Amino acid sequence: MPFLGLQRQLGIDLDSWLLRQSAAQPHGKWVECGHGLGQTRARRECQPEYEDFMECMHRTKLAARLKKILDQRDKMIKEGKYTPPDYQKSQEEPRP
Repeated sequence: MPFLGLQRQLGIDLDSWLLRQSAAQPHGKWVECGHGLGQTRARRECQPEYEDFMECMHRTKLAARLKKILDQRDKMIKEGKYTPPDYQKSQEEPRP
């Protein structure tokens, strides 16, 4: 069967890619801290590590920061204090 070792031959690991807990973590701190405590107790006692883990998974802090930056930019454009460069303006002709 030629497809038996295809993942290994291509150098990919779909099994760990599909698992949520196997995502890249900063030094696996959440897993190390919460090991043996249970999820509820670990969330309470390992709150900073849990927040780091969730930020790595969902990027919620990054999205909130980006939204604030874009809102501030839009506010400055509306007030006339900022003009975006030409390359950021839509120069594309309307399509039929």
